[in-house]
Amino acid sequence: MKLLDFNLERDAGEVTASARVVFEESEVPGKKVYIKTDPRFASGFGANPDAFLVGCLLPALHFGEKRIFVDGQICPFLKEGVNTAMHILSHWTRGRLHPVPVESGIRPRGNRPSAPRAGMVMSGGMDSLCTLRLNRLHYPDDHPAYIRDAFFLHGFDIGGVQKYGMKYEVFDRAFRAISRITDDAGATLIPVYTNIRHLCDDRELWLNHFFGAVLAAMAHAFSGRIDLMYIASSYDIANLHPCGSHPLLDPEYSSWGLKIRHRDYELTRLEKIWIVSQWDTAFNNFRVCLANAKDKLNCGQCEKCVRTMTELTALGLLDKTTAFEQNEIQPQDIARYDITIRERPPFYRPLIGLLKERGRSDLAEAISEGLANH
Repeated sequence: MKLLDFNLERDAGEVTASARVVFEESEVPGKKVYIKTDPRFASGFGANPDAFLVGCLLPALHFGEKRIFVDGQICPFLKEGVNTAMHILSHWTRGRLHPVPVESGIRPRGNRPSAPRAGMVMSGGMDSLCTLRLNRLHYPDDHPAYIRDAFFLHGFDIGGVQKYGMKYEVFDRAFRAISRITDDAGATLIPVYTNIRHLCDDRELWLNHFFGAVLAAMAHAFSGRIDLMYIASSYDIANLHPCGSHPLLDPEYSSWGLKIRHRDYELTRLEKIWIVSQWDTAFNNFRVCLANAKDKLNCGQCEKCVRTMTELTALGLLDKTTAFEQNEIQPQDIARYDITIRERPPFYRPLIGLLKERGRSDLAEAISEGLANH
């Protein structure tokens, strides 16, 4: 793989960092990949080769490229980390994704903002909202690790899969809801758009190995603005497994000038939900839905919505939020889904006892049957 023609373009509507990707070993067509943002956030944003190395790494390994040539300078600290990340991925996949050399110039100094500034990846879901809430509880506003910027990424779950369309209207609606939360927290919500995921639309690669690298790529594009980026954990310590975002993997995508930290994996999913529930603005504007429905922030029907509604029921909180139109969950809602796939059992098992305690043995039985029958 070659990464060429790094470029930064500005116009009235957006500022775009881009690079040209050329595959050398496979017949995958080349592509211009980009990371875009609003011109209001152009300061500190750039066509950083670090961003495109990290973002394009997994497609290169997936398609069997023998090297990654970068026609630019890469931070040597990141280059070491990428090598480590490739060895982690090789171990996870039993050699299917194997390390390749990264050929590039070496940047003598890291890009850093003029003053320390922390940011976070913001999805509007429970994991990221817990990260922001705990940051506000633990850090004074003059601390360098106090989160000032929250980055909401289009081309991730919204607009990430080409066959489902770009769904900008879904992104804009979610942005408005999340902005209520970040405004309340005193953080700046920054929209970011990328097509890096479109290099490879393989769902297993995305979920198991790829998505954290795209988050890190976005972070590196803003390395002139921030020097610390938080990525909220997906799983707790007891349930860690190979995953696209992982405490072993995410920090290895750091450069000398930009530290990436995987946060809050000491907390269970239920503990995170409880923390968010104590913050009214977040608890009434969260977004967990993966269906990206046109008319609702959370559809209440997809597996992620059903799971979250069941978790809220187990905690006695479902009727306390307006983020769902429904305030009742039924056994048949759970039974529609195979809850044993994609490492879902760790989310469902802890609910059984709590649901029984709340008089919802019907839901507890639906979960038990779902875990046993598939």
